[in-house]
Amino acid sequence: MSPRWSVATIFAVHGSISGSLAARMPWIADHVGLAGGGVGKLGYALVMPSVGAILTMPFAGRVVHRLGGRRATLLLLTGWALALTLISFMPTLPTLAVAMFLAGAFAGTADMAMNAEGIAVERQLGRSIMSSLHGGWSIGGFLAGGVGWLLAHNDVSGRANFIGATLVAIVVAVWACSYLPSQTPVEDEEEDDGAPRFALPKGPILIIGLVGFAAIFAEAASADWSAVYLVNRLGAGDATGAVAYACFAGAMTLGRLTGDAVVRRWGPVPTVRVAGVLGVLGGVLIVIAGVAGDSLGAKIAAIGGFALVGIGIAVVVPLAFAAAGHSAESTATRAHAIAGVATVSYGAGLAAPGIVGGIANLTSLTVSFAVVTVLILVMTLAAPALRSADIVPSREPESVAA
Repeated sequence: MSPRWSVATIFAVHGSISGSLAARMPWIADHVGLAGGGVGKLGYALVMPSVGAILTMPFAGRVVHRLGGRRATLLLLTGWALALTLISFMPTLPTLAVAMFLAGAFAGTADMAMNAEGIAVERQLGRSIMSSLHGGWSIGGFLAGGVGWLLAHNDVSGRANFIGATLVAIVVAVWACSYLPSQTPVEDEEEDDGAPRFALPKGPILIIGLVGFAAIFAEAASADWSAVYLVNRLGAGDATGAVAYACFAGAMTLGRLTGDAVVRRWGPVPTVRVAGVLGVLGGVLIVIAGVAGDSLGAKIAAIGGFALVGIGIAVVVPLAFAAAGHSAESTATRAHAIAGVATVSYGAGLAAPGIVGGIANLTSLTVSFAVVTVLILVMTLAAPALRSADIVPSREPESVAA
């Protein structure tokens, strides 16, 4: 397997863990006694991944720098998979919050590590591949969401679902990471001292991160709350709720798999602008469905809205990481630049589920998704910040070829 397909598989593994968690969110709410009217309190637990990510993400570049991309990616991805099973054993809201904290720490840092690997491969190939790599993530989420729907439809517990997903994810991760280029951990003290131990974004990296934040806010809100929105706001069954997430993930997959070709032809800025308009339209449909009630038409409109949101934000996150990665001058600084964007985009963006839940507690999920729609609009208007995502082939002697 070439490094190109190896890193794509790793993205799919990460996405499958997220998809398994999102599709069975109604089961988790019921398991900890938050079904029905108390579902808004679930947001208190869902905010904990952002805390875990914020506290660990700035150190992620250091981990990759010290261990090498392959070893760091496998270690962090395995931790993310194990956290999924841990979540299923948490009986109360406080214990669920602790498990979510650990999940966020591993999910965010693993995401940064695999994106650094993707940027290195993209620079060697000399063409845009980040969108399709993130498409691999979406494929994993879509397939896992489909499995979640099937298991929920047949009344299989979320715990059994999560244990199976964890085992498969670890096996595939070990296999895929074995094909990544071997990178020698840093041993030279002078080189090591030159690498920052704590990476926070500043300047252009901060601006790129804020654009990514808007996109990931919409992505995280849709992933964690789409099923709950259908079930608790529109009166759908658990299986239909899982369909909403699967359609969101499937649409995002389509957008990412075709995104590289579109970016090569139009450029990053026009692509984000057109996609953003579709995302705003999707958000409007979701809000209208929430106002309309529990009719069949409202359910169809909401599912279609989530699909449009998936298309609208599909290429933004890959372009944000590409813009950060290509702005770095060396392999060592690339991991830290990506970590800076990830700190804002994923560290802050992972707060979206909790914020959505908090707004829902005070008002309703419909108002929460009105806020999401406004953020997608802001993302669309800020598209010029990603202009630097145009690929420039690397001439560094990086060990990324098979």
